[in-house]
Amino acid sequence: MKVLTKKTDYAIRALLTLAASRGRYVSAKTISEEQDIPYQFLRGLLQELIRLELIVSKEGAQGGVMISRDPDEISVKQLIEGFQGKVQVSECMFRKQICANRANCVLRHEIMRIEQVVNAEFDKITIGSLLRNLEVIQGHVQPAV
Repeated sequence: MKVLTKKTDYAIRALLTLAASRGRYVSAKTISEEQDIPYQFLRGLLQELIRLELIVSKEGAQGGVMISRDPDEISVKQLIEGFQGKVQVSECMFRKQICANRANCVLRHEIMRIEQVVNAEFDKITIGSLLRNLEVIQGHVQPAV
């Protein structure tokens, strides 16, 4: 079970770079180098972020991409759902057939409860909160007391 795919992880990292740029356009090359994301992969990922209306792009010498929303309004849950679909601990499937015991499965009900908790927690984590945590870790900002 993968909670985060590489694509979602890279999207989070790219958005962190853009959020840290505070309203300036950043080139794909800069993001690729700062976050160690393969450039060609990143280009496709940026197109998906544009489609999800999380970033905007600008052509030209002073161009690049820029975050288009408040980083505190972009949750990790949104990114997971945008790139991977809903968070699922179990698919309740066997060989692509719905499990015959699905309606009476007591474990399924517990798994659904766990999925709700996981979704709620991922919804609380935003690009803005991750950026603040990163700045504290890197020593750029003193932690709030």
